[in-house]
Amino acid sequence: MNFFEAACQSGPFELETFGLCDDASSSCAYVDTSTPAKWIATVSNPNQRALTFTAVDKCVLRDGEAVETPRCDGMLTAPGVLYLVELKDQRAHWLPHAMAQLESTIKLLHTHHAVDLKSFRHKKAFACNRRNGAFRRIDQETQLRFFRLYGFRIDVQSTVLVLPARAIAPDVR
Repeated sequence: MNFFEAACQSGPFELETFGLCDDASSSCAYVDTSTPAKWIATVSNPNQRALTFTAVDKCVLRDGEAVETPRCDGMLTAPGVLYLVELKDQRAHWLPHAMAQLESTIKLLHTHHAVDLKSFRHKKAFACNRRNGAFRRIDQETQLRFFRLYGFRIDVQSTVLVLPARAIAPDVR
């Protein structure tokens, strides 16, 4: 299982704003740069960093592989940054499922790419839903537990905000 499989990647995308989609007309999640009405999540990239999108569900993990293992829709990467994204388009009872998919994907990343993960200083998991009006905040205890267990921050948003490269400076210890 290779989360950095070139065949599952697209980009790099250096636009200030673009969208992430997952609809019935495509086999896996993808980037859209021209039709905001289709976007489930908006990527806000004010410093226009070069981002690579990797389709996780239905590409890194194809249908029929690891059937009992939930997985998120996609991953955005840039030097020092890894964002996992779960895309939902439903009104009710979506957050627990999205959280389980993100958590399971992080476990797979740790199992198959423990060394690679060390090169990403900023790791975050986003549960995104375009049909949800006001987002429920994840309590601090859940956020802290998630970070301590997996080394990922967790957020519920419809916008994936990409940090500028200077905010990802390497540790100097």
